[in-house]
Amino acid sequence: IEFRMKKKIKTYLLVFAVSWFALATQTQAQTSTFSLEEAKQFAMENSNVLHNTNLDITKAQKEVWKTITIGLPQVTGSANYNKFLNLPVSLIPGEFFGGEPGTYMPVQFGQDYSSDFGFTVSQQIFDGSYIVGVGSSQIYLNLARQANEKTEIDIRDAVTQSYYYVLIGQENKIVMQENLENINKLYTETKAYFENGFREEQDVDQMRLMVKNAENEVVKAEREIKIAMVVLKYAMGFELEKEIELSDELDKFLNPLLTVNNISGFDFSNHIDYRLAQTNFSVSEKLLNLEKAAFLPRLSGFYSYSKTAFGNSANLFKSSISWYPSSLVGFQLSIPIFNSGQKMLKVQQANIEVDKAATQRKLAEITLQKDYLTAVAEMESALEKFDNDKENRALAEKILNKSKIKFNNGITSSTELSQIETQYIQSYGAYIGSTLQLLQADLKLKKANGTL
Repeated sequence: IEFRMKKKIKTYLLVFAVSWFALATQTQAQTSTFSLEEAKQFAMENSNVLHNTNLDITKAQKEVWKTITIGLPQVTGSANYNKFLNLPVSLIPGEFFGGEPGTYMPVQFGQDYSSDFGFTVSQQIFDGSYIVGVGSSQIYLNLARQANEKTEIDIRDAVTQSYYYVLIGQENKIVMQENLENINKLYTETKAYFENGFREEQDVDQMRLMVKNAENEVVKAEREIKIAMVVLKYAMGFELEKEIELSDELDKFLNPLLTVNNISGFDFSNHIDYRLAQTNFSVSEKLLNLEKAAFLPRLSGFYSYSKTAFGNSANLFKSSISWYPSSLVGFQLSIPIFNSGQKMLKVQQANIEVDKAATQRKLAEITLQKDYLTAVAEMESALEKFDNDKENRALAEKILNKSKIKFNNGITSSTELSQIETQYIQSYGAYIGSTLQLLQADLKLKKANGTL
């Protein structure tokens, strides 16, 4: 019996181990781990916003080919089948039939049924608007690509900021948990002292209040992490109901900012905003050329071929019915002569749009220079603030540790310790804020100089 019991226990333990391993494996499979670069790459492949801008590029490519095909040969076919319910009547002078002059005889010509089919081939030979249109369609494609590039930059910016928020939230939670453990330890010791008559009840209550405040800080940190995770998954295009983990540490992004001078030169001509302004200027120039091209003549050639049959019976496809062919070849020239100044007014309007686009381009240049100088100043201020808040946090932590020792020795009251602990939380919150501000300033600087 004892042997059977041991065997059953081993079997239960084995089943439990296998089940636990399977559950752990399944949980691990459901959780995806991302570094910052992997998160940005995932966003580039799965963002719904980018999906639409990529479709805009495909649409622009189709637009280029659509414009090109306008100048290629065009073939159209046609077929008709007709039945006269009443044949047309023509009036012929009566004297042709021996009648009196001035009279007319009604006569019907034709047959009840007719049918024809044929095709026409046309080829554009010269059209100034077509030449300008082909060049404009290529600029339209470039504009779509640049809009997609700007969207990619905005998404990388959103993913990076969200990633930073999660890392900072996790760092804040770790410190708040450590603080809660220390406060709990002090609370337990103070309670023991009180029970032995060495502390007042007020000290116990004060420590209990500090524990509750520390617990609130932990809950707050957890909530902030949860919100930041949702924002990060949304920015990445990741399924919101699934879990993710971050593989990068905060120091990976923070340390280089403290040891390397990240402020470099600035060339606005490579920035996406300036290139977009330049492309918009090119578009306005093309539209001006398009209005000017309306003054030019248009020349096209065509060839037409058809066959026609007539009969008094509905079936025109019998072998006894003759089909009569006809063909035509020619050229068509259209020359604009006078339109009461409409085309000239359109040219003048297009010239105004060119001037506006040139102003927008200049404004983009000045704005980019302003944004860069502002980002540099904010980066310098963020570095200084970070250094000060880091030092303040270290001092507040040092004061708190000494106050805890004094409190244990009965030198400092619980009220004073509570105030010092609040001071530490505030200084650490300022340090966390300055850390985020520094990372955001670096991100803004990279976006300003076009290196994000």
